[in-house]
Amino acid sequence: MRMITIRIPEELKEEMRKYDVNWREIIRRAIEEKIRSIKMEEAVEKIREVRKRSKPVKKGELDAWIKQDRGR
Repeated sequence: MRMITIRIPEELKEEMRKYDVNWREIIRRAIEEKIRSIKMEEAVEKIREVRKRSKPVKKGELDAWIKQDRGR
């Protein structure tokens, strides 16, 4: 595992010392969650781009495609 260093205000460090919490785990999970969130935002943006470029499907066209595919 890699190690990173962060700087926080002394007051915050004093507050952290008051509680029996695994701060490394809290920070690691927060970073993982932020990365997941960013990836989701990127995926949503890609979907939006694809939807902009694609033409709408006409009513009944999807059913016809499914029936055609099942007939193979």
